[in-house]
Parts: sequence; structure tokens; C-alpha cells
Amino acid sequence: MPELPEVETVRRGLMKIAKGRQIRGIDVYYGKIIRGDVEKFRQNLIGQTILRIDRRGKYLLFRFSNDLTMISHLRMEGQYFSQPEGGPIDKHTHVVFHFTDGTELCYHDTRKFGRMRLVPTGTEMQVGGLKTIGPEPTSEDFTVDYFTKILHKSRGKIKPFLLNQRHVAGLGNIYCDEVLWQSRINPEQAANSLSAEQIQALHDNIIKEIATATKYKGTTVHTFKNALGDAGGFQDHLEAYGRSGEKCPRCGTKMVKIKVAERGTTFCPHCQPMPDDQVLPEDK
Repeated sequence: MPELPEVETVRRGLMKIAKGRQIRGIDVYYGKIIRGDVEKFRQNLIGQTILRIDRRGKYLLFRFSNDLTMISHLRMEGQYFSQPEGGPIDKHTHVVFHFTDGTELCYHDTRKFGRMRLVPTGTEMQVGGLKTIGPEPTSEDFTVDYFTKILHKSRGKIKPFLLNQRHVAGLGNIYCDEVLWQSRINPEQAANSLSAEQIQALHDNIIKEIATATKYKGTTVHTFKNALGDAGGFQDHLEAYGRSGEKCPRCGTKMVKIKVAERGTTFCPHCQPMPDDQVLPEDK
């Protein structure tokens, strides 16, 4: 699933290929992509202009000239791309926005998990996951005091805590593995047991990692491409994710992969030890 750096990269590409375009028509080939009535969705947007595209966490927010906002979530494999009017449409292209300038914005999704929903602008934060989403991972929105407070209330493991979009927006499997490795924190350590030093390190690494990954236009592990058709560049800088069986870049210990909350999780058993008071007897 695209995480915050990838979705932000898509947003920036969409600003180049979709901002200011007026919609002449819309073809919907797989209706379940649209939340709500498909024909109403079409009629509400035909003739409207895309003023800009915003982002909140992993959600894209298309702002239209009639004060409507399209909430778009890419889920696992969703991609947007532009092409000239009448370009080829394959079986995985499910929605096509035809613009008056002779171009098309296509939504492609091999898994068909992505969704679009139209709401009045200003009400988007009352919808679904946006209603409960946590702060953006920036120094302005994501403070150490806030992080400390919510960590102390948690009884679960730190990795699923970070994956929960209610706590902080935009982190997924890739960047959770990365920031936990950077912070020397075991992915199964209890969230409420982190020391003040660990909290500070994790907080700072989250902000730094997301900003750096965004600078490199995200991570392409399987199929991610931005709206301009380019792959990301951050996969060449990953230090933990996907490195199971390799030597830890920091200490040389063999990296291992386990499952945490049903997610593949790579970490260094030497650099990221479980605290003694949380080690089970059979593991000692």
C-alpha cells in the first residue's frame, strides 16, 4: 500500500497533469470504485474544474469548482496516469476523467481496492478514516508531548501502534520498519514501556524519514509509480525493510523477519533487543 511519501508524490504529479483541467465526461468501468451512486457522481463532476489536489495522511483530496471534494484512497495498487484523449484502456483501468483540453486522467487498479467518494468541501474530515486520523508527521503537527501521552495509554506492541492511522498519519509497513531500526526499538516492545529517550528518538526519526522518503519521491517495492509514470527512488536507501537475511547496516548481525500484527517485519536482533522485563522465559 502506498504510504505518505508515495501519496504525496502522486499528489504533486496530479497537480501538474490535472490541476486547472475541466471535466468533459467520465467513464466508470468498475462501479465499486465509486462510493455512492455512480451516475450522480458523474453528473456532479461533468463541467467542473479541478482547482487543486490536497492530501491528508494517505488520502488524496480533489477540490472542484462547485465546492465538492473527491476523496480518493489508492489502497494497495491504485495509480493515476495521464494520456491523450482516446488512448488505450486496459482491463485494470476503472475510471477515466476526460478533460476539455484533449487529455484524460485514468485510474488504474489491479486489485480494485481503491475508492473515490464525493462530499461537500469542508465535510471531508467527517468521513470514515479521515474522521479519526492522527496528526501529520511533521514538527508542527506531531509533537513529543502528544506522542508521549498516547504511547503511555497504549497496551499494545509498538509496531501496530505506529501502523494505526489514529495515532500518526501516513506510516505503513515500510517506514515503520525503518524508523524502529533507526531508533533501536524492537517492533514487539510494549508501546507504553518506551523510555523518554526512545520516544524522542522515534519521534524525530519518524519526521526525518518521511521527509527524506518524500524528497526521493517515495519507495517502489512492487508496482508503485507516481502520476507521471515514474518509480520512486527511496528503495535504494532502505536500511531495514526487505533486508531479511542480510547484514545489519549498523552492526553486521543477520537481519531477521517475523510477523507482527500479521505484517512482515524486519529488524536486527542485536540492535533492537527486547527489554529484559518483556522477554518470555522460553526466549531467554
